[in-house]
Amino acid sequence: MSKTDEIRAKLEVALAPVQLEVVDDSESHRGHSGFQEGGESHYNVMVRSAAFKGQSRIKRHRMVHSALGPDLIGRIHALALDLDVPG
Repeated sequence: MSKTDEIRAKLEVALAPVQLEVVDDSESHRGHSGFQEGGESHYNVMVRSAAFKGQSRIKRHRMVHSALGPDLIGRIHALALDLDVPG
């Protein structure tokens, strides 16, 4: 399973998002620190979930990191997050 698929699956289970986009943005970082040939090093992730209601920005980020787990987080160089409640 690709890292992209792992991210998507784990976030779907943990956060039941109404909208989820996982974009492998690795190619745009070619030549920069952390770039890996074949991609799957830099991600942009957008999540809209009711689970975020009433949570601070930091708490939302922690929820995502917890859902992904330390193993998967450790295999990703950069993770840009756009997290909000649906609406």
